[in-house]
Amino acid sequence: MKFGKRLKQQIQESLPEWRDKYLSYKELKKLVRLISAAPPTLLNGSLEYGKTETEFVYLLNNEIDKFNGFFMEKEEDFIIRHMEVQQRIKRVVDVWGPSGSQPSEEDYREEMAKIRKTIVDFHGEMVLLVNYSNINYTGLAKILKKYDKRTGGLLRLPFIQKVLEQPFFTTDLISKLVKECESIIDAVFPAEEEAERAKEAKDAITVAGEGIFRNTVAALLTMQEIRKGSSTESPFSLPPLNLLDSDLIQSIQLNAAVPIVK
Repeated sequence: MKFGKRLKQQIQESLPEWRDKYLSYKELKKLVRLISAAPPTLLNGSLEYGKTETEFVYLLNNEIDKFNGFFMEKEEDFIIRHMEVQQRIKRVVDVWGPSGSQPSEEDYREEMAKIRKTIVDFHGEMVLLVNYSNINYTGLAKILKKYDKRTGGLLRLPFIQKVLEQPFFTTDLISKLVKECESIIDAVFPAEEEAERAKEAKDAITVAGEGIFRNTVAALLTMQEIRKGSSTESPFSLPPLNLLDSDLIQSIQLNAAVPIVK
């Protein structure tokens, strides 16, 4: 699948409020086409060519500002929500513990089910943000490659070096929070039998039409696709996804095997 179609599909499968935050790949591609269609005399160090290159770089910088603003806002929100989840679990444990008021078993199970769903939805949103970083970086690398190839310019290397230092490209903190969420699930909630967990995941995949689960599965599969090794990879490609197939399935099951709490 061509990148433009993959990006369009990913945007459609993302959360509605995220959809205008992705790379304007189609518009940038049109600009590259217009620049490369200019008379050869304009593509030979002329003043006009300098103006078109400046316009292209200006649009790219605006896109990066958009990515950074959105990414940092979500990152800050996730840090706060991670702390709130931990506090919420502690409150339930304190109430249920020896010195607590010990509500009914039914109340306890209902509250823990709600917390588990909150954690898994939160985990899914963070996976979406990692994918957001990956796919936008990939889009920038591809549009710069098109620009250099069609115009004879040399923008890709210096521009990508700049991108590698941007906040939206740095996903270490989010990846750490994802792992911590998975650890919380393992520590606080008993592991289901493998057969039962697989059945729940299969059932959830069958009935899932919308929502964070569907979005997360789409993001995981997109990350696996754009970061798999290939014969066409270059120094500007993202490294293969550091996620074994079994881990990918486990992440999908984590988002699937969650009881629906109204």
